[in-house]
Amino acid sequence: MKKLIAIDLDGTLLSSHIEISQENIKALQEAQEAGHIVMICSGRAPEDIKIVLEKTPLECPIAGSNGTMVIADGKLLSQVSIQKEIVQSVAKILNEQKFPFKIYTNKGIFVAKTWSERMLIFLEENPDIAKGLTEKEYKFMTEQPKETDTIKHFEKVEDILSNTEITIQKFFVPTLSGKNELITHLKDVKGISVTTSGPYNIEIMDVNGHKGNGVKVMAEYFNIPIEDTVAIGDNFNDVPMLEVAGLSVAMGNADPTVKEMADVVTLTNNEHGVAHAIREYILKK
Repeated sequence: MKKLIAIDLDGTLLSSHIEISQENIKALQEAQEAGHIVMICSGRAPEDIKIVLEKTPLECPIAGSNGTMVIADGKLLSQVSIQKEIVQSVAKILNEQKFPFKIYTNKGIFVAKTWSERMLIFLEENPDIAKGLTEKEYKFMTEQPKETDTIKHFEKVEDILSNTEITIQKFFVPTLSGKNELITHLKDVKGISVTTSGPYNIEIMDVNGHKGNGVKVMAEYFNIPIEDTVAIGDNFNDVPMLEVAGLSVAMGNADPTVKEMADVVTLTNNEHGVAHAIREYILKK
């Protein structure tokens, strides 16, 4: 029976060295050869996911920016965007509290021109994080990202909103100190959902923008019943897809809460946990 297998990237398919192992690639190819559809469902922007996949022989449909942009066969199947007035409300809260943030859009990732100075303040206020960084990582985090085809700078969020061709799918906010206070402030903003893909960030989408929706859209496109879907993930932004999937698989390195709610737990991302799950729970059947 044909299945749809939705796989997260960071902490799941990617090892801690940010690589897809040959073992995982082979297992995904085996699943595809057996007639299953393998999709990547990540918090990363679609352009970012494509860059990761280009380093491998894999070709997969994708749901980027936490399932808010679903793409298969070169077509945009679904796009869930945050309303512009809500974007302004969120940006106002982030600016008042001087949080660094990135805005994920249909035209690439927009990074505030204040990113570098705000990241330096963030690391000063969170010395435990700073202490754990190598010199290279510290430089990478605090440097103003260079403008490319997919990364653009902005001064005021209104500069982005004034372009009628741009739609906004996600805010990405590095945070630790002040995290709970920020989440409390964001509760006053109607129409958004707040999640996290790691201990040092929060991600803000439209209330209907999540990985569960991404899986549903893809299942419908490929005419696969939702009970014949499998989701593999490790963190809180994966929970919506783990909840909708017929079989939910948590990584061995997953957050304990995520492990608890999943149907099964596989090996860690450094032990080819995705390959193990595919061979154990899908190809064996």
